[in-house]
Amino acid sequence: MADFKISGRMSVERIQNQFKENFGGTLRVYYGAKFADPKATLASIRSGEAKGGEFTVSGNMFVGRFEDEIKNQFGIKVQVANKDNTTLVNDKTPLSKCSG
Repeated sequence: MADFKISGRMSVERIQNQFKENFGGTLRVYYGAKFADPKATLASIRSGEAKGGEFTVSGNMFVGRFEDEIKNQFGIKVQVANKDNTTLVNDKTPLSKCSG
């Protein structure tokens, strides 16, 4: 498990792959009420008055805080699901334990 950085220039697919590789869980990324196009960049699906820039994700961060930080930083809704993408992970779970 390693930290990784997220920036607006990254594609949805790249972030999802890095998330799964680092934490074992599935990252659901939304564009409105639908799943975002995997080829889209975060900057292209951003909404509201998001700050942009870069954000470092670490395994000891809780799921709820991670989801909130992505919303605040990039204006994008994300949810963390288990590795099989069948159930959402509790907000009080560290990212490093979200694969279960």
